[in-house]
Amino acid sequence: MATQQRRARSRRLAFVAAAVAATAVLTSGHMVAAGAGSARYAEPPGPVPTATPAAPAEPPAPAATAPGTASATPSASAAPHTAGDLPAFGAYLDYGPRGVARMAQLSSWLGGAELRVGHTYLPGDRWSNIEGLPGFLDVWANWRRERADRLLVLNVPMMERNEEGLSDWEVRRLLRQAADGRFDHHFRRLAERLVELGVPDTVLVLGWEMNGITYTHRCGPDPESWKTYWNRIVTTMRSVPGQKFRFDFTPSRGRDAVPWTQCYPGDDTVDIIGMDAYDQPRGMSFDEQVKEPYGLQHHVEFAKAHGKAISFPEWGLFRNGDNSEYMKRMLAWMDEHKPLYQTLTDYCPHGVWQCDDNPRASQVYRSFLFGRDDSPDPAPTTPSTPTAPAQPPAPTPTPQPSTPTPERPANCSPLSLGDWVEYWIGGKLCLRLDWWSRTR
Repeated sequence: MATQQRRARSRRLAFVAAAVAATAVLTSGHMVAAGAGSARYAEPPGPVPTATPAAPAEPPAPAATAPGTASATPSASAAPHTAGDLPAFGAYLDYGPRGVARMAQLSSWLGGAELRVGHTYLPGDRWSNIEGLPGFLDVWANWRRERADRLLVLNVPMMERNEEGLSDWEVRRLLRQAADGRFDHHFRRLAERLVELGVPDTVLVLGWEMNGITYTHRCGPDPESWKTYWNRIVTTMRSVPGQKFRFDFTPSRGRDAVPWTQCYPGDDTVDIIGMDAYDQPRGMSFDEQVKEPYGLQHHVEFAKAHGKAISFPEWGLFRNGDNSEYMKRMLAWMDEHKPLYQTLTDYCPHGVWQCDDNPRASQVYRSFLFGRDDSPDPAPTTPSTPTAPAQPPAPTPTPQPSTPTPERPANCSPLSLGDWVEYWIGGKLCLRLDWWSRTR
């Protein structure tokens, strides 16, 4: 994901407490000046009793047809595949409960295609969140347990203050402390929490894009300490009774700050070799993305040499805009090389369903995956007596989710507190803007 958008998502989590505190003061009827500052929280805040709650707002449902297209049911343009021979897929739609709710809506837009992969991220602002803050993962665990063939993919930061732009010197110091075991207990607690939630088989994308410069958990400042730290984390989490975790080593495509092969911690502690593969830099063709050093072809060959499955936890459009050629070629690449799973990053500028900026790529994505079901074919059976061929049923239109219109109380301006707060308080908060004069 783009650095600016990653930081925006992280800030939404880190500043929830400050937003709620400010709301409480505003709704008391006094005008105050709000000061900026970092805020940390331990438990999700409860509703503010003095505020007037508005009706809960459902996430907006995108249009039934892809932007720029008129057909409600596109014709599939992909080559036919045998059921069970297709990669499990999903999309990153939101980190919280809305991400789970939107999966059914995306499935409907794709003609009932089976989304077997749910993908979310742990906040990297502080260790208590990296441990899996109580309540944060519950809705995802519930979704995973509903069906045995589903896959929960969880990105796990390896350091707190993960997007605060720490210097290489500071990162090197932290990596050496980590290699000595200073942070092991945080990951033991995360493993225990996932087992307690009934999702011991979660795929953990640990320390993703370590070959870049965005994150505090980057590898470049000290690759040897980074690899030792990865191995400590995996060993610690695997020691928790009941776990069945799979660990996904996922660099970004290309060389980036360092070659990602220099960060590979070894076959014993890696189950999957992933790649985050966005359409960048500007002007680079898909063929170049395949052939570049440490690119898509190197990824496939490296994984094969090490006997590992591949994955694409993050991929999507980026520097080359609404690039339908990239979308077509990337989908075909994944079908050819059969990753364990792939999840599109579905928000602007990367996405196709929640982003109206990419109508041509959206049409390709929808046509390619429309009605796709990667579940195994049932065993063939031989009928006891010949039967006349049944007439095919008349096609029925795919129902599209409706968008309810929330009702707002009079003289009330809604406050945007973010998904996390709105989930726990059961709706949005409103601020009364009419004033009572002391002379009336």
